Amino acid sequence: MQDLVRIAIDAMGGDNAPAEPVKAAVEALEKTDRAHIFLVGRENDIRENLKGLAFDESRLTIVPATEMIEMAEHPVNAIRKKKDSSIVLALRMIRNKEADAFISAGSTGAVLAGGQLLVGRLPGVERAPLAPLLPTLKGVSLLIDCGANVDARPNHLVQFAKMGSLYMRDMMGIENPTVGLLNIGVEEEKGNALSKETYPLLKACPDINFIGNVESREIPHGAADVIVTDAFAGNVALKLYEGTASAFLKMIKGAMMSNFKSKMGALLVKDSLKKTLKTLDATEYGGAPMLGLNGLVVKAHGNATHKELCNAVLQCVSFTDARLTEKIKNSISLKENGEEQE
Repeated sequence: MQDLVRIAIDAMGGDNAPAEPVKAAVEALEKTDRAHIFLVGRENDIRENLKGLAFDESRLTIVPATEMIEMAEHPVNAIRKKKDSSIVLALRMIRNKEADAFISAGSTGAVLAGGQLLVGRLPGVERAPLAPLLPTLKGVSLLIDCGANVDARPNHLVQFAKMGSLYMRDMMGIENPTVGLLNIGVEEEKGNALSKETYPLLKACPDINFIGNVESREIPHGAADVIVTDAFAGNVALKLYEGTASAFLKMIKGAMMSNFKSKMGALLVKDSLKKTLKTLDATEYGGAPMLGLNGLVVKAHGNATHKELCNAVLQCVSFTDARLTEKIKNSISLKENGEEQE
């Protein structure tokens, strides 16, 4: 029998904490028997939200934390000063090998800073990117980076491409995933200095299936399995992607409820439309992992509900079972240091 995957959840992080993280933990225990969950946060609040919920008590542990990091706090200062916060305690559990993964819907800056400072990068990994899955017409694409490294260098983007390719191969089952460089045009000479310097490096890299530049309008069409970019452009693309999807959904609902005839039509297509829209829901795939760390750190949306957080737990189980951290170390870290792979 496989060992349980130990997952720490920030019970105090996000707009809907602690109710939604607690509910997600209980729901995840029902959906998988492969996880042991640590709810990290204010013990009284956690116990209050557990009242009336049935769950396997042998696979859920409360880790008391007396502090919480607010969204508006300076990330690095908060990590250093609030040592008894839910984020810091959970990240220390990763560092001390007391947990295999950490999920938070709390302060993005604190999670990113804490991941770098407390968990640390694998040897040879220069930057740890944040990598969410984006729904496309062909399935999903991995956007890497979307928020962790605003001022990336060309060699950083090459590492992002390698890590993203491993993720899509071993997590999503895509053999030889295609890699595209996010740019303002498909021509090789297009883009800013970072894009122009990165293109030939990706083109010459034998570890990835580079297909060239990809324009942002082609991402929803599934232009590439891995979309490589710096965190500034990636975050802009991600927010526009999410905002457009949300607005489009509201437009569809508004049109369907506009008159009696459209309401009747809505009833006829309800099941098919619901199934289609589900494939376009990013929360179905969990959160965005920070790749290249000494342990798994997953960032969920600040307004995450139990559904997204529960899917993040399942994502952590798959990530751990796939031994992705070890594979990144073998494929990137050891190679960058000039050592022979296993």
